[in-house]
Amino acid sequence: METPENRRRIALVEDDAELRALTAAMLEEGGFDVASLGSAAELDEHLLRDTPDLLLLDVMLPGEDGLSVCRRLAPQGRFGILMLTARGSDIDRIIGLELGADDYIAKPFNPRELTARVRAVLRRLRPDVASPRDVADFLGWRMDFAARSLTDRETGTDARLSSGEFDLLVHFVMAPGRVLSRDHLLDVTRGRMSGPFDRAIDVQVSKLRRKIGDTPDTREIIKTVRGGGYLFAPQVRRSRA
Repeated sequence: METPENRRRIALVEDDAELRALTAAMLEEGGFDVASLGSAAELDEHLLRDTPDLLLLDVMLPGEDGLSVCRRLAPQGRFGILMLTARGSDIDRIIGLELGADDYIAKPFNPRELTARVRAVLRRLRPDVASPRDVADFLGWRMDFAARSLTDRETGTDARLSSGEFDLLVHFVMAPGRVLSRDHLLDVTRGRMSGPFDRAIDVQVSKLRRKIGDTPDTREIIKTVRGGGYLFAPQVRRSRA
């Protein structure tokens, strides 16, 4: 059971006051601390005072909409992002993921499903596959698990991975040279809630490839294995920071 000191903090951004209150009460019953906010402007003010573990973000907001907020904040990698929307089509969900969201749930949602998805995203922000003190080096990159950063060792430039991209890379780095199936990657990065043909992993891998310079014209870092999944090709050297 989580104590008040380690309760996970959620920033809920929803302009419908009644739905916001119901959702906040539901999450608080689940053991979370919830900051209830009605707009992107209120969120920005809140982030000056506190950094949540997860941002629960409605798409349809007054002023700056949720997708714009996601586009602006996801590259910082400071917290997970779960999008709330009344639109549930595959294309809308993929757009949210491409902008850096970790998961996407359509309204109206089942309270238990929402809580389960929140917990799944939060678990991925604290992966158990590596010690927080570990660092990993590959192809000129240094990955710091505690800082949740990926840095070019020569220039010091940060790759600015979203939380979802970082978690995906963690699992690749911890299993170099091994084929990881799409089903496995869905299990460890999003849970079993997305359907057998979900393109979320393909979208995340494509974005991750771009950020680490894995292009067809240079070198293949994350290899696609036909009928199998993906394989992380470089040698990885792990050490303690």
